Amino acid sequence: MIFITAKFAIKPEHADRWPELSREFTEATRAEPGCLWFDWSRSLDDPTEYVLVEAFRDGGAGGAHVNSAHFKAAQETLPPYLAATPRIVNVEAPGTEWSLLGEMAVD
Repeated sequence: MIFITAKFAIKPEHADRWPELSREFTEATRAEPGCLWFDWSRSLDDPTEYVLVEAFRDGGAGGAHVNSAHFKAAQETLPPYLAATPRIVNVEAPGTEWSLLGEMAVD
C-alpha cells in the first residue's frame, strides 16, 4: 500500500471551518476504488494544524488519486486557506490494513 501522512497548517481564521472546506475533496477521495482510508485529525497541541492519514491500495491507485479531477480542484481551492505548504511523509508499506499494536493488547 501507499501510506501517506500530511500536516496542514491552516490560517487561524479558517481552522474551525477546515472540515467543511475540505469535505468535497475528502468525500470524493474516499469514494475512489483504490482508497483504503482518508482520515483527518486535529492536533491537540496546535488548533490550526490538521493531520491527514491516507492510504491507497498501490502505486496505481495513488497515481489515479493525484490525477483525479477532485485532486486538481483541491489544488486550486484549498491553498488560499493554508498558512504554509503542507508537510508529507509518503511510503510504501506491506499489506492493506492497520496492524494491531501488540504492546498495548486489550484482552
